[in-house]
Amino acid sequence: MADPQLQLLEERIVWLQRHVAEQDKAMLELAEELAKIRKELLIFRTRLQDHGDAGGPATAEERPPHY
Repeated sequence: MADPQLQLLEERIVWLQRHVAEQDKAMLELAEELAKIRKELLIFRTRLQDHGDAGGPATAEERPPHY
């Protein structure tokens, strides 16, 4: 018959191993999502910069069309 304390420790180790594996998977998914978001942000920044450069410098006296 196994020692109850030893069995309890083994169960805890198994639970912790499973928990760490789940956390690793979640961290990998988050890292991939962050990389995707950073890439999209770079694209948007580039587009915004290109759009701003194409329009020429805006002056403070220019008003939007609705004024």
